[in-house]
Amino acid sequence: MKKLLALLRLVLLLPLLALGVAQASAQAGVPGFEEIKSQEELEKALAALDAALFDSYNRCDLAKFASFFVEDVEFYHDQGGVTLGRAALAESVKKNICGKVTRELVTGSLQVYYMKGYGAVEIGVHRFHHPGHEDSEPVGEAKFIHLWQYKDGAWKITRVISFDHHQAAK
Repeated sequence: MKKLLALLRLVLLLPLLALGVAQASAQAGVPGFEEIKSQEELEKALAALDAALFDSYNRCDLAKFASFFVEDVEFYHDQGGVTLGRAALAESVKKNICGKVTRELVTGSLQVYYMKGYGAVEIGVHRFHHPGHEDSEPVGEAKFIHLWQYKDGAWKITRVISFDHHQAAK
């Protein structure tokens, strides 16, 4: 009976351990908030986080993707409405994005601003492609705002606003 309880505890803890490993690997090499001493360093850190976040999004690595968000994340989308919570966001990506859409950051559009005592806000423009349907489906484009918090040794997104979705100009 003790072995069964121990095994059950281990099975219940595995998703939490996986999330911790995903978080650690997702942010490898990105400095902590206290280590950043200049705007240039902040921009590099947030660009690296953005690249890692959307690499996991594009590859549908949902554990790694979810590790970038706080549990009670708020995601506001001008066409899709509001998604509340990390689990709901990951499920939405699984249902609507995986295998259907990839994202790329528009070069030169990234803006990063320091948020005293909190973290940073990231603003930019991104494009969405439909793999395998490049000729038949238009490329989409939208603006985004990510509010990043640095807490307990990790950068996490607490709020997302994704807006102005439209067909990209050719």
